[in-house]
Amino acid sequence: MLPLQLVDTFLLDYNIGQALLLVFVLSTVGTLPLKSRHILGINATLFGLIFLLTPVMLAKPHYMFLGITLLVVGPIVYVSGRR
Repeated sequence: MLPLQLVDTFLLDYNIGQALLLVFVLSTVGTLPLKSRHILGINATLFGLIFLLTPVMLAKPHYMFLGITLLVVGPIVYVSGRR
């Protein structure tokens, strides 16, 4: 577990949209070695929902549009994966 002060000092320099984008990129890079489009599609859809539900007061509006895009692209990637 990270101490709360470390998280707080990180978030003071950046907004929550930038922090969520960093977590999204790191989780996407983490799923690449699995070579599964299903997991990549679930990851994109989940973060699309998170970006869409993040209040505009905490993040800039263009993160909401990123969320909408990920909500469209995520299921397409999921369905295109082989079983």
